[in-house]
Amino acid sequence: MIGRATREEEAEGSERTCIVTRRKASPETMIRFVRGPDGVIAPDIRARLPGRGVWVGARADLVAQAAKKSLFSRGLKEKVEAPPQLAQDVDRLLEADCLQMLALANKAGAVVTGFNKVADALARRGTAALIEASDGGMDGKRKLRQNARRAGDPDGSQGAGAPPVVGLFTSSQLDLALGRTNVIHAALGAGGPAESFLARCRRLAAYRGVGLDGAPENAPIARDELTGAGERPDEELEFIGLEKAQDRKPDE
Repeated sequence: MIGRATREEEAEGSERTCIVTRRKASPETMIRFVRGPDGVIAPDIRARLPGRGVWVGARADLVAQAAKKSLFSRGLKEKVEAPPQLAQDVDRLLEADCLQMLALANKAGAVVTGFNKVADALARRGTAALIEASDGGMDGKRKLRQNARRAGDPDGSQGAGAPPVVGLFTSSQLDLALGRTNVIHAALGAGGPAESFLARCRRLAAYRGVGLDGAPENAPIARDELTGAGERPDEELEFIGLEKAQDRKPDE
């Protein structure tokens, strides 16, 4: 998984030390950086680049702190330049990594889009993730989230087995990844690409300090997101025949 790590890194075992916090953690929860040929620090988000590397906890604030305090030079024991926008550059790389995996899942036929098709996929169960555009309409999101909870726990009210909701990307980003237009809702089928996509999304969410659905961590749950708290009658939650959401932009 770590690729061509140096002997020194291999000797450290399965944990790495963050140069900011000095805490040890698994590589999956951190980001590796190496010195580029031009003397500028380079993110190595897949931990495959050759040469000596240093590690930072996968959080935007930690990357920004490492750049500001010249901790990369200290960790590598040589002068390197850290651009001030490094934290934003890492965010874009993590985001692109997620969308690339989503595109691969789509090529494998594991993605369906459109409100009604997604509702049908949830009804059949086995959906690995419910994907929604961050700039999509709230009405459609609420209805499909209710359906996802019902799919996870058809006889109860907790929805413990419901597929996770991914809301980290805009509609335009989903359009490009899936090669379609006006993508607001998508469902990702279970299988190989699904776990890889979700693992990447969890790292991006942690880096941004938000939940997988894009909401700030520890944010209060809206009343109409709680099952049994002001929900519409059950007949409006049926999987088949749901009215199309009135989203910000038309869905397919």
